[in-house]
Amino acid sequence: MTIPGPAPTLLVLDAEPRPRLGRLTGRARIEYADESTLAGRLPYADVLLVWDFTSHAVRSAWPGDGPRPGWVHTASAGVDHLMCPELAASDTVVTNARGIFDEPIAEYVAALVLAMAKDLPRTLEFQRERAWRHRESQRVAGGRAVVVGSGPIGRAIVRVLKALGITTALVGRTPRTGVHGPDDLDRLLARADWVVAAAPLTEDTRGMFDARRFGVMQPSARFINIGRGQLVVEEALAEALDKRWISGAALDVFESEPLAAGSPLWQVPGLIVSPHMSGDTIGWRDELGAQFVELYERWLAGSPLTNVVDKQRGYVPGH
Repeated sequence: MTIPGPAPTLLVLDAEPRPRLGRLTGRARIEYADESTLAGRLPYADVLLVWDFTSHAVRSAWPGDGPRPGWVHTASAGVDHLMCPELAASDTVVTNARGIFDEPIAEYVAALVLAMAKDLPRTLEFQRERAWRHRESQRVAGGRAVVVGSGPIGRAIVRVLKALGITTALVGRTPRTGVHGPDDLDRLLARADWVVAAAPLTEDTRGMFDARRFGVMQPSARFINIGRGQLVVEEALAEALDKRWISGAALDVFESEPLAAGSPLWQVPGLIVSPHMSGDTIGWRDELGAQFVELYERWLAGSPLTNVVDKQRGYVPGH
């Protein structure tokens, strides 16, 4: 259906491959920008789609002169890459890709848990060496886990870990039924076999996994971060693994991405490094594009948007 009058201008902060927006033909005038042209085009856009969710261009471009889009959507769960004081204080509505990555990330966490418990990394190493090295592995069922971050991704992780027979506690910003508050975290960490960081990046969560927190954990514990890289003090994690304060870890997100070839993290003993891929299953970009088109259709019809981010908290509040 073509709307009467001029179509709204949809500005896309571009990345390849571009989103499939064919359903919006006649209902949006689609323009593309990169980091060098975003600031100049923002005043003329009604909607901004942050398709390049690795870019921080919105932070620097938003404070400029002129009007700003009334709605910004980011094709990611986190919003820290685009949030700046001027955007947070504005009337602009911000939405995210909540719901797309929950199950894929939960599956990835389960794969990491099983891989570490069954010592699969060393099995593959020994295979390459043609070395027959029998070992005993760890049972997963009956263990304890703590998942930090009570959003949909954290809750999906809890469901999958419980299906593996792991007793799992969920920690969120505020305590409520089925969710522990931050005051319980250290007590839970001290008993956990598995610790999974799935929290959004806020001022309260930045650097929360530091030397003290790794010191609270059991020597047999393993740590997984699929949340945001800045949740972890990477030097403290490397030291904890090197000194065997904890047994192992896996990082899918990092303070600086891509991880530099010269980073010492590549060679930390007991650390699995993956390139921010935990939620990226086959067809994920098409799902992100379809989700935005559905949101755009709601916006065009004047219906309330879903996935609205609390710009002060930095995430979509739970129900």
